[in-house]
Amino acid sequence: MSELNSTFVRLHARLAPVAFVPEVRLHQADEPIGLWELTEGEFRSDQPPPFWAFAWAGGQALARYVTDHPELVADRRVLDLASGSGLVAVAAARVGATSVRAVEVDELAVAAVALNAEANGVRVDAELGDILDGDAGGAQVVLAGDVFYSEAMARRMLRFLLRAARAGARVLVGDPGRAFLPRDRFDELATYDVPVPPALESATVKRTTVWELRPGLPKADA
Repeated sequence: MSELNSTFVRLHARLAPVAFVPEVRLHQADEPIGLWELTEGEFRSDQPPPFWAFAWAGGQALARYVTDHPELVADRRVLDLASGSGLVAVAAARVGATSVRAVEVDELAVAAVALNAEANGVRVDAELGDILDGDAGGAQVVLAGDVFYSEAMARRMLRFLLRAARAGARVLVGDPGRAFLPRDRFDELATYDVPVPPALESATVKRTTVWELRPGLPKADA
């Protein structure tokens, strides 16, 4: 973990309980626009937006579900995909996952995941990389919060998740009604009204659902 990245996270985000999962504390930014400009996400397409600095609705719902249903991850190997702040990864580690691997494409997010795991007294293996063309690395449970926000991302993500499910993993996603979630491929597990920052969602509450992927689909989709 880069000390420079860790310092940036500490400087621009304060440690506080998550609104819908107060059992978990995260480094969270108070105001998104200024931070987005600092990380140059508004101007450079190759720089990811600061997803790590906020508790997004899909991740909050998924973390709530994992916290309330520890048997889902207890004594299992867990992969948290597009981990952002690491909220879901931390929640899984808190309730007894054997190991938790949190994967991100943003170096600042990897730093945030490591800091947030430390702040909650759990171990999470934060990893930098894009693994969507590969496999889940033996994970028994794959978790993904709020990942169907664009058509291109949704296509890659679905193919990865299908491969993971067909390899035997349980695959759960949290989604606040994003346009590119293929709902016909999932079963609904729970729905919550999740508080969110108005500056991010133009709302104070998002109706958010936790879904489980059905693996029995044609191989042509993989």
